[in-house]
Amino acid sequence: MTSTITVAETAAHPTACPAFPFSRPEGFGPPAENAGLRLNEPISKVKLFDGTECWIIARHSDVREVLASDKFSADRRTPGFPEIHAGGIKALKKRPTFVNMDAPGHRSQRNMFESFFTPEAVEKLRPMMQKTIETLLGSMVEKGCQEPADFIRNFAESIPIQIIYRILGVPEADITSLSHHSEVRMNTSGNAAESSEQSLAKYMSTLVDKKIEDPGEDLISTLVLDQYKTGNLDKEDFDNLVFLVLVAGNAAVTNSIAMGVVTLLQHPSQLEEFKNDPSLAGKVVKECLRYNTASALNSRRAALEDTVIAGQKIAKGEGVICLVQSADRDESFFTKGTEFDIHHDYDSKDNLGFGYGPHRCIAEHLARAEIEIALTSLFQRLPDLKLAVPVDQLKFTPPAQNIGIAEMPVVW
Repeated sequence: MTSTITVAETAAHPTACPAFPFSRPEGFGPPAENAGLRLNEPISKVKLFDGTECWIIARHSDVREVLASDKFSADRRTPGFPEIHAGGIKALKKRPTFVNMDAPGHRSQRNMFESFFTPEAVEKLRPMMQKTIETLLGSMVEKGCQEPADFIRNFAESIPIQIIYRILGVPEADITSLSHHSEVRMNTSGNAAESSEQSLAKYMSTLVDKKIEDPGEDLISTLVLDQYKTGNLDKEDFDNLVFLVLVAGNAAVTNSIAMGVVTLLQHPSQLEEFKNDPSLAGKVVKECLRYNTASALNSRRAALEDTVIAGQKIAKGEGVICLVQSADRDESFFTKGTEFDIHHDYDSKDNLGFGYGPHRCIAEHLARAEIEIALTSLFQRLPDLKLAVPVDQLKFTPPAQNIGIAEMPVVW
């Protein structure tokens, strides 16, 4: 399969104050507006679902400046913070965690978790991750592919879920049933998803109670000893933080694995190089993450004071959305940025799908390791894996949401 998974981004001048989020023209392709904004109007205004207007930032350098600045707030309670759908407003009723806090609360809570997700800590987890992924892969292979197997259900979506359960200290006997709730939460909407989310939250709160009474040697137990019993966390914050760690990033990792597979299948010479040299996994994953930005709508801010970015004044109380998907393909920063090439030369920190600055994803190294192991194990075990349908027949996430694949039938 050699066809490309994207349509060419057009450089047409954007219309005045268009509706946002933009829609992808096809499953994988970035919104056509992105390239036009980078070229003609890198800082401009859009209209959100509720009629409010906010700024969007399209170029790599400007996105970095906003995300690194303390003049912009990540707290969703800040006046002007841009919500992109009604569900975001509903979330404001919950007590925030560090991902939606500003200093000093952000740094205080984040510090509680950073030691678990350093490169050194993640390296120690590799044997567990390898075993988890090989077991899932073996199960998919054992079922066979007389009928095409759904790659998402049978492999990709279980990887981040089962790994984070083990890091948190969920008993092995509970992982299968809990995985079902996580999958329902990720793949459905309405009452079923809400019920599964409530079940997960209740289970994790009960697990926290058990760890308080009888701590072990896992992440929750460490937080019990270092943060809860020392008075740094109350029970509500503890429960909220544990649930955040449980669910944050699972969909992004799942989609990055799936999109990485499709992208490699559509670039067979690069895939063949990877199969012959698994040590390329780091470069392969770095480029997959840049080329297909799974968290395209999460880098949002509100201005805390009047600020000028690239000559454009942004007033206090105005919202800003950083188009990291656009920035990750910015031709002024990445040579041939709209092309997929595992030999592109750039630093991993310049991939903005994980954010930038103080709010850069705390679990970045864990996510990269999961995807590296998944892609390497997959193509070493099943070198002839291929899609069972053309790319345009895959079931993708809705075009105005973060990019992802909902169903992906494969054979081998």
